[in-house]
Parts: sequence; structure tokens; C-alpha cells
Amino acid sequence: MGAELQDFDFVIVGATGDLALRKLIKALYYRCRDGQLAGNGRILGASRAELDRDGYIALIEEAAEKHIPAEHRRPEDWSRFLARIDYMTMDAFDCASYGELVKRLSEFPGRVRVFYLSTGSKLFAPICRCLHELDLITPQSRVVLEKPVGHDLESAHEINQQVLACFDEAQVFRIDHYLGKEPVQNLMVLRFGNTMFESLWHQTYIDHIQITVAESLGVESRAAFYDHTGALRDMVQSHLLQLLCIIAMEPPPSIDPNVVRDEKLKVIRALRPIAGRDVDNYVVRGQYQAGAVDGKPVPAYVRESGVEAQSKTETFVALKTYIDNWRWAKVPFYLRTGKRLAKQVSEIVVQFKDVPHSIFGEAELPANRLTIRLQPSEEIGLLLSGKRVGTGMDVRDLELHLDADQRGIDHVPDAYERLLIDAIEGRATLFVRRDELEAAWGWIEPITERWRKQGGRPESYVASTWGPTAAASLLARDNREWDVGSD
Repeated sequence: MGAELQDFDFVIVGATGDLALRKLIKALYYRCRDGQLAGNGRILGASRAELDRDGYIALIEEAAEKHIPAEHRRPEDWSRFLARIDYMTMDAFDCASYGELVKRLSEFPGRVRVFYLSTGSKLFAPICRCLHELDLITPQSRVVLEKPVGHDLESAHEINQQVLACFDEAQVFRIDHYLGKEPVQNLMVLRFGNTMFESLWHQTYIDHIQITVAESLGVESRAAFYDHTGALRDMVQSHLLQLLCIIAMEPPPSIDPNVVRDEKLKVIRALRPIAGRDVDNYVVRGQYQAGAVDGKPVPAYVRESGVEAQSKTETFVALKTYIDNWRWAKVPFYLRTGKRLAKQVSEIVVQFKDVPHSIFGEAELPANRLTIRLQPSEEIGLLLSGKRVGTGMDVRDLELHLDADQRGIDHVPDAYERLLIDAIEGRATLFVRRDELEAAWGWIEPITERWRKQGGRPESYVASTWGPTAAASLLARDNREWDVGSD
């Protein structure tokens, strides 16, 4: 059982939305159940929905039936958690509608206040402006911004400017939940807590690195949002670039938030630009067509509800890039993400170079490979060569699993659980700083601009496959193949 936090008020704006009901409430419940929320910490839901507290609790109960196993909701734990929750109707654009929130927060003016904006980014500035005008922002306040912040560099810059007119940068927590996943944090410990790994972590020994975030689902309920965003903005600009930064950054002098984020920023600034004709050679975009999942037909992207019939939005992106610094010179990084792919899996694969000379005759020695899997399971594996039991020197593949011991643990905290606690406690290491965010937008902008000028449609791929054939060709040109989905 962890130490309790200081008293807090956790305000969820957009409390009736899918993210709040599916992820945030669940995360807060588990932290409450496991003793990490202070005895007097409150959770205040706010949205435009005309509900009373009982109506909101009913929504939470319905969501819990789907997302929290019944055996994890012992009546005494669940009742204690629900007792923390209240709800108020509020229009994000109308400061006059914040009266009930003002009243509730004024009851405990010295508490930590976390404003979690579980809304579209167009609401970030109006909400922050109202909080500022109503004097609800104290030195103990933080605001959590869901991704994506904006839809391009200009809009991200404008939103940041408006938010920072109300909050200090140290109070702004831009969340990317991939940074809260256990294997990502474990990767930092493996790299910077073990001489063995860090001494090999450069171009002398590493052949290439792959990052894959594959989803088997389509756009589902996010079609209206996704059709104006696409895979590059939704996933590459945030999740994939953040994972790349963790993999590639230099050892920071400490775990201090700004020190770590300084190193991540250096990686983004060292990324080789992809612009003009290079976009055609090094970036693949695709859009899924009709296919079948588990024997059941699924529609093409343009037939999904909420998607424009002639949409050119990409549901798949694969790209090759380099980091132009001494550590990573000439080491290619391959990034890939998409919807309606063959299976749901998120992996980082660090492929080491071949043994320079084999003394074992005709035996094939696989190159060492470190695999960090983020989903569906969270694990780390290291592929080595070992001897087969018996006479002779028969060589076999040997995979070591570097997973944490989870015996006796009925629930492993997910990314949101870790990050919400960090936000309450004011730890910003695993959140994205403004300059990181804007540098990432700046890097992908030449790609989107090339697509805009070219027009044309993304390449097609059948649902439940691994994307356009051009994605496989991207690696085949280098005599490589994707580690996931190569069969």
C-alpha cells in the first residue's frame, strides 16, 4: 500500500465523455482502493449534461460493469470511492455557469486542485480563461491537457499561449499516456541503471530500431474527430515520437522533470527533416478498405459512420528517419502505426548488429534483439543465442524475459493511474513540455504539407492485414523486415 497524497480536489471537465468514464474514473478507483488517495480527496465531475449526482453515479456504475472486473469492486471499496464523487452541470464557454464549481472549491482553498480537461483542445483556452477570471487558479493548481493539443504547429502554439496566460508552465501537464506505461518506465531504468545496456546503446552495436503501434479496431466512435486528424497527427506526432525520444535520448544527469525533457527535446531537434520528395521516398500513408475481422465483415474507412465519403484521411503511416547526432549516426528508425491492422500490438524493437564472425560453422546466429512490448501485454524480452542441451555445439535461440514479478498482484497499475497520481503530486517528468510539443508539430508539418500539395489518396490496404505493401517495401529496400507482422 502506497503513501497517501495530500488532500486534493480533482476536477474532470468533460466528465460524461468516453475517456473520463472508461479510463479516468477507473484509474482513480484503483488508486483509491489501493490506498493512494488522501482520505479527504474529492473528485468533481463537470460537463454540459443535465444530470444530478445520482444520474452521474449511474453512468459510472454502468461504465464500471464494462471496464472494472466485479471481483475488484468489493462493496466497501466501491462505496468508499463513490462517496468522493460529485457532479455539476457546466458549459465550458460560459463562465457564469461555473458557479457551483466556485462554491465547491472555495470550501477548501488550500487544497491541491487538478483540472483535468477531458475535452477537445478547442475548449482548453476558454476553460482556462474562465478558471483565471473566477480566481480558481491557486499556486497549488495544475491543469492536465489531453492530446492532441491543436492540429498543427500554429494552432498548438496559439493554444499554449492562451493556456499560459492563465497558468505557469510548471502547472501545465500535457499528458501522453504511453509515457506512463510500465515497460516505458522500465526501459529508462534498464538503460540508465545498467552499465551493460547503456554501453551498447549506440550506432556501433545497434543496426536499427522499430516502433510499431498497431490497432485492430477501426475508428469506432471517434470518426468525426479522426477524419479531421489522421494517423500522423493522432499517433506519430504524440505517442510514437515520445517513445522514440525515450529510446534515443542521452543519459540525463538526474530524473528532474526539466532535465529529462531537455534531453527528449534534443532528440526531436536532431531528427532528420522529411520534406519535399523525401516524403514520397520515406513515408507511406494508407487507408483501410473493407475486410473481415474474426470472420465478420467490416466496412472500408470511407463507409464508417461519421467519415466523409471521399475522405483522404490516412489510417496508416509508416516512415523511416534518422537522428543526426554522434550516438545514432546512420542508424535508421522505422515508425509504423495504423487502424484495422492484423492485431493489436505496440512494440519497440532494438535490433543489434550481427555477430561479426561465427565460430560455430554453418549455424545461423540470430542478431540480438531487445523487444519492449507495451500492449496487449506489458513485457520486455531479450533474444540471445544459446546452446541446445546435448552433445555438440548446436546453437539455438534463447529469449530472456525481463518482466517484473507480479505474483500476488491482482491488478497492475495502468498508465493513467501512474500519471494521475503524478499530476496530483506535481511530478512532471512523464508529461510533455511546451517546447517538446511544438518541436514535434514542427517536424511532422512538412509531411502534411507535401500531402496537401500533392492531393491524391492514401494507398489502400485490406482490413486485418499489416497495411499497404509499400510499408514492407520501405524496409525491404534496406534488406530488413518488420519484426511484427513479417510472417
